[in-house]
Amino acid sequence: MASSQKIRSFSFKSCGFRDPDEEEMNMFDVLQGKMREKIVLQRLILIARLPHHLADRTEVGAHYERLNFQLSKQYLLDPLTGLLLIYPHCALHIIESSQEVLLSVLKDLKEMQQQPQGTLLEAPKVVFLEQNPDSRMFQQWSYKELRADQVVGDTKRHEEEEESTETLLCTVLSVTQKLGDQMEISKSAVPGSVLDETKELIVSQKVLEKLLTRDELLTPQQYLQMYDSPLNISMDFGQVIRSSRLTTV
Repeated sequence: MASSQKIRSFSFKSCGFRDPDEEEMNMFDVLQGKMREKIVLQRLILIARLPHHLADRTEVGAHYERLNFQLSKQYLLDPLTGLLLIYPHCALHIIESSQEVLLSVLKDLKEMQQQPQGTLLEAPKVVFLEQNPDSRMFQQWSYKELRADQVVGDTKRHEEEEESTETLLCTVLSVTQKLGDQMEISKSAVPGSVLDETKELIVSQKVLEKLLTRDELLTPQQYLQMYDSPLNISMDFGQVIRSSRLTTV
């Protein structure tokens, strides 16, 4: 990828959310400097298609259960929390942990795409990366298979309107934020029952399918290349890639 390639950066502010970077560092943060440098919480949102040949959707959840177990042994101080929603035709994965753990998840996805056949996820995209959120949205990692009647959403609207990528991204962020708020209110550790009771807290599959067609979103391989490359990027707007809330090509 050329170093002069233009990058677009969508921020929390563009969706009407408060920017966590505006919080002042307190004395505890200063005293715990080195520890916090190593374990700075980040939140990553990924989407991908499910291949037609996949007969059992639980294979996706089982794969990430194994990966999470391996990462928990490798990064003892960096617990991974989050939620994997497995739709009939795609997947939405929210992951919270340190930068090192999130990079490991992206590298696993990259390796998965390089397999000649039998991959569990196709055409994955990086939707959102938030650095240093105020707190974790989830107390542990879990996955849930969604029924067809749970993922419909406002089908007519999403079929008829030509929504911008930024609008679709803000929809994903808004719905996931509401899910986190509802889980905090209900004091629920696992969001399964919350999602069963309130379908409005599930991002529409139509929104995810539209985002999967948008070339602005980076693939895991592109993101890793960007992460490892020197920064020499002209910006349309927003912050430099490594400090941005969300990055798209």
